[in-house]
Amino acid sequence: MTASSNQPDWDLIAEKFDLWLPHIAPVGEGLLTALKARAGDQILDVASGTGEPALTLARRFEGRLNIVGIDAAEAMARVAQNKVEQEGLKNVRFQCMAAEHMDFPDEHFDRVLCRFGVMLFDEPLQGLKEMHRVLKRGGTFALAVWGEPETMPTLHWTFEVLKNRLPEDLHPPLAKVTSLGGEGVLAGLLKEAGFVDFSVTRSRFEYQFPDFDAYWDVVEASDIMKNQFDALSAAERDAVRDEVGAFARHCVQDGQLRIPHEYLLAAGRR
Repeated sequence: MTASSNQPDWDLIAEKFDLWLPHIAPVGEGLLTALKARAGDQILDVASGTGEPALTLARRFEGRLNIVGIDAAEAMARVAQNKVEQEGLKNVRFQCMAAEHMDFPDEHFDRVLCRFGVMLFDEPLQGLKEMHRVLKRGGTFALAVWGEPETMPTLHWTFEVLKNRLPEDLHPPLAKVTSLGGEGVLAGLLKEAGFVDFSVTRSRFEYQFPDFDAYWDVVEASDIMKNQFDALSAAERDAVRDEVGAFARHCVQDGQLRIPHEYLLAAGRR
């Protein structure tokens, strides 16, 4: 997907996005548990980014699944495909494709999953309709979206610190990222897309870092806030770091920074 001025340019940060993968891995595990993949399945990972959780699934099944991962950012799909080739993984491939306009036949896949993608689609409902279309009757799906703003503290903190320093079009994209986290919003879209047999549950996991410095190093190195940081002076960036650090103090437990986040996991059948 293309980036607006306040959202990351996924093509530009593709080579650095893996810095976040260890921290969101628990969500991928939740999705794979709900997906219930079996040998021989045709599986689609939508908005797969740099390849997860599709690659984890491919490694576990050692070629006994047929997996396709798609992402609207060409560089993301390229990074994922490079991993396939470097590891010599079988029956898994990645390609650039928008979720809202999939080039697959009707009822083609046994399982469809998507981690933290739907809320970022240009057209979330259309993306869900496409996921429903390409899923076989009786096939299973599992997807995760972020919860409400207050339950995503890392982005919420940064939004609160930056909103008075930057014009509105450069505010961190808190509203979009958490747009499906409200009560009944995701369920309503799933029903409108054609899904009937599903559940939506709220779950929690933690970003874990040795300390705040380690967390902020990932924020800066990953360029996830590049658009915002580029608009600030060095002194302003230092002040932002200090103010976000003040928010994070209550998340220090047993000498570590442990930041709780909430997400919604929707799973069911077509």
